[in-house]
Amino acid sequence: MKYGRNPESELVSPRKRKLKTKPLIILIGILFAFNVFWFIGWLIPDKTTQVDEEVATVAGEPIMREQWMTAMEKEVGRDVLLELVNNKVMEAAAEQYEIDVTDKEIDLELALIRSVDGQSYSGLDIKKMRKMIRSNLILEKVLTKDVVVKDKAIQSHYDENTSLYHILPSYRTSVIIVPSKSDAKQTKEELSQGSSFEVLAKERSSDLSSASLGGDIGYINESTDTIDKAIVSAAASTKEGKNSDILSLDDGTYAIIRVNEMIEGQSFKFDEVKNHIKRELALEQLPQSVSPEAFWKEFDAKWFYGK
Repeated sequence: MKYGRNPESELVSPRKRKLKTKPLIILIGILFAFNVFWFIGWLIPDKTTQVDEEVATVAGEPIMREQWMTAMEKEVGRDVLLELVNNKVMEAAAEQYEIDVTDKEIDLELALIRSVDGQSYSGLDIKKMRKMIRSNLILEKVLTKDVVVKDKAIQSHYDENTSLYHILPSYRTSVIIVPSKSDAKQTKEELSQGSSFEVLAKERSSDLSSASLGGDIGYINESTDTIDKAIVSAAASTKEGKNSDILSLDDGTYAIIRVNEMIEGQSFKFDEVKNHIKRELALEQLPQSVSPEAFWKEFDAKWFYGK
């Protein structure tokens, strides 16, 4: 930035200018010394953070933080890093091939997933779901950008599968399943006293797959046939954010559900799903499925686990 000349500064004698710069030089020196000391301190590791602290004990035997972190890295570290790398690769592909993914497209895919296979996203929050859908849409668009699909084929597919695009109301549901009615009553009582549904599901639910996710079974609707009908029916009549009464299940167990989110039903016209159908038909023409890893070399992706 250029500044105009200040007439008053031209009237200051050289000696006065020299005197005014002396405090500035001292200040700069102090700041420089401070920065040097800070940099040295930064280079020297904090010994307190290097201690391998005890995070648990079993029969007096300690489990150390380093053991814990190593176990977590082995258990989930690879998958988490793989997802991060693949998302980065897909974003690079979107830029390279000028692929655009709109929020409206993500909304459509999310609605269709909830309708057809809402349980596949159990344990994921909405932000995570949208990010995964975006990455998958980029991949599909890159793979099908040169595939030709006739409009007649798209229209025929829509006409023959209209029901797929009339989405039923769906309910993001969590469940606690217990072996006896007395267990269910105790659980219901603790919930009424403010206990966490998620915590109780992890501690008590006999359905291990959902218990590990705090009871989350994803989105269900009246067409869901993999869940006990009593749960599906209760989800439709339970208010959002509320717990159900005790349910008796076909296998002799008992359940309490919580409806975390209710999505209203909706219908999509042909023009709204045309591009979705075109992409689906184009994918069917590909000789084999392709994952984001196929693009790693193109975008020079490398990671901790090697090839």
